[in-house]
Amino acid sequence: METTIQINNRLIGPGHPAYIIAELSANHNQDFDNAVKCLLAAKEAGADAVKLQTYTPDSLTINCDNKYFQIQGTLWAGQALYDLYNSAFMPWEWQPKLKEIADEEGIHLFSTPFDASAVDFLEAMDVPAHKIASFEIIDIELLRKVAQTGKPIILSTGMATLAEIDEAVSTIRAIRETELALLKCTSAYPAPPESINLRSVAHLARAFNVVAGLSDHTLGIAVPVAAVVAGASIIEKHFTLSRSIPTADSKFSLEPHEFRSMVDSVRTAEKALGSVCYGASEWEAKSLVFRRSLFVVRNIKAEEEFTSENVRSIRPGFGLHPRHLAEVLGRRATQSVERGTPLTWDLVGSK
Repeated sequence: METTIQINNRLIGPGHPAYIIAELSANHNQDFDNAVKCLLAAKEAGADAVKLQTYTPDSLTINCDNKYFQIQGTLWAGQALYDLYNSAFMPWEWQPKLKEIADEEGIHLFSTPFDASAVDFLEAMDVPAHKIASFEIIDIELLRKVAQTGKPIILSTGMATLAEIDEAVSTIRAIRETELALLKCTSAYPAPPESINLRSVAHLARAFNVVAGLSDHTLGIAVPVAAVVAGASIIEKHFTLSRSIPTADSKFSLEPHEFRSMVDSVRTAEKALGSVCYGASEWEAKSLVFRRSLFVVRNIKAEEEFTSENVRSIRPGFGLHPRHLAEVLGRRATQSVERGTPLTWDLVGSK
């Protein structure tokens, strides 16, 4: 039996529609009204869930600007870690309000906690699940804390080795056999398509007996759609009202119309996957007539021999199956037959 998880009343896993998460991250731009607009736009764009991040700059790092805390070689190069997180975090007092709005609108809302206090805060909000960021997969105490909630856990694997993923999964399962999903993730912002390695999605599912998916940081929608074909049951994608609104994440986020296009394409891909099926489908039945069959292509008199000159395999498919051509050739017509007549056994006599 294939593994599934359930968030609220939504089953997630093979055989069910992909669960699509709009990652809000820093795209609220520290404006509550903007956060509400993002939530509503994500629902309108077809998201199943909106995900927040619950941290403060002090829960992630310290306010220090020496060389160790200066960001190098990424989209945020030149900033200190503390300053980046200070500009990007969502005020905690907004989050229960956003959860209420999400509940009223019928869209799931949960978050990524980054320390124990965030887990307690989100539990008080009664979130339906918890998401662990790829950078925190090695934070064993955080994993234990989240596992103790008993809520479904979605864990991004990011830069983790197979051994580190195994340690994380074992840590969670040692607390309790909670529902767990692993997301293939490339922790580059943005991530080039060649860095994604979608074949890992199915491997994660098999190796750890979990629901598997993709947390995607590529530009565009091609990779998430391909991920569903590769077996992803969850798609997480950053969401913004407009990339023209500068935030820490806006450059690799989808705008509402793009997110809608992604959702629609995923749903089309899911329909196209179907099942293992051969033979004429209900949509092809009317086309069977256009297959080849044996036809008389020249006028034939009674007792005249069937030859390759007067019988051919042509379209349409009203005559005998082409496999019978060798049996027919050399035999004689039982009656006169006009050109364009489908060949049937009652017209074929002996040699």
